[in-house]
Amino acid sequence: MTWNLQNLGKSKSTAEIEIIAKVISQTDVVAIQEVVTNPSGIQTIAKIQQTLNNTTGVKWDYTVSDPTNSSPYRSERYAYIWKTNKVKLKKKAFLDPTFQQEIEREPYIATFSYKNNVFTLSNFHALPKKHQPEKEIKYFKFLPDLYPDMNLIFLGDFNTPQYNNVFNPLKKQGYTPAFTDQKTSLKQKCINGDCLASEYDNIFIPLYLFDIIETKAIYFFENLENIQMARKISDHIPLLVKIQFKEQ
Repeated sequence: MTWNLQNLGKSKSTAEIEIIAKVISQTDVVAIQEVVTNPSGIQTIAKIQQTLNNTTGVKWDYTVSDPTNSSPYRSERYAYIWKTNKVKLKKKAFLDPTFQQEIEREPYIATFSYKNNVFTLSNFHALPKKHQPEKEIKYFKFLPDLYPDMNLIFLGDFNTPQYNNVFNPLKKQGYTPAFTDQKTSLKQKCINGDCLASEYDNIFIPLYLFDIIETKAIYFFENLENIQMARKISDHIPLLVKIQFKEQ
């Protein structure tokens, strides 16, 4: 799962944390964007993990990145939360240093093992659309060669729709967006029942390594009283994909 949890920190109430945990409980591992850099960001991730431990009957673990190496007003943390009986973190996750000068919020890379297989998630939050996120995303095409043993999956909030040409180099390398024509950001208010604005978040899967079994966009806002209440949790919906390693 990938989820931009807008301004994740002390602004989230206990009730909102419980809603977040309930959504996350559907997955085995989630990549989270927009964790605030002050201590409340890490504390809130810990509260989500504790809520999951208390409500799901299984154990969860988490890791949170250092603040990204970007300008102070754009710096954020990333996080991963996962079910320990499903996947194991193989080694310490890290902010990728390769393109720190070119990418405002460098991706947070974590390698997990599932049974006898290993996969690596590259968690990313791009610049806002008005600041041309394409100029950052274009560097992603180099990462599969930089990390040839990692079975890389790219996921996060790209602030860019998957049909943008900037993704063509990745697609030529065998990656496919798990979601097409799926809007993921929330409008300020719903218009005739339409609450979604832009096609920004996605999960790019290398089809030479994995089969996509199922994709699911989670409209968490439908269970809440109104869109304003939903936007206190996030202005993005989470995306979930179920994948399977191809038989070697």
